[in-house]
Amino acid sequence: MKYLLMFSLVLMTSLSADRLKIEAKDFTADEKKGVSVFTGNVKIKKGADELNASKVTVYTNENKKVDKFVAVGDVKFYIKTETNDIYQGRAQKAILKPLEKSYHFFTDVHLTQINKKKEITGEEVYINTTKGEVLAKGAKKKPVIMIFDLAEDDEKK
Repeated sequence: MKYLLMFSLVLMTSLSADRLKIEAKDFTADEKKGVSVFTGNVKIKKGADELNASKVTVYTNENKKVDKFVAVGDVKFYIKTETNDIYQGRAQKAILKPLEKSYHFFTDVHLTQINKKKEITGEEVYINTTKGEVLAKGAKKKPVIMIFDLAEDDEKK
């Protein structure tokens, strides 16, 4: 219980003023290694952001700041960036690095950028919101697909 309380305090203070709430059926932590594992219907909420998965491993750095989240198994997410871009989607694996503001999704990725009406499907999608980078890869027999609305309809008005 002591470790759970300490870990919760570290997470809440290291990810800005927004509270971080993690729900799961099971929890284990190794404070010396900076690794905490949540399993069983994991639900994470921080501000407007949400992440759900079968298992989430949280890594903290030497300063007790969250370095990354690794989510596996039926990952579903809703992310609002500092530039007010809104992403929603699913994948089988996700690596989120809050300090870098980067998101890396793997295996059967379906990503929708809601406010810009863009969709990307592929086997691997990487987004870095501070650099404005988006990279996508398809599988051997399955290409990357991107769908977006053209601006010409707005220009005609």
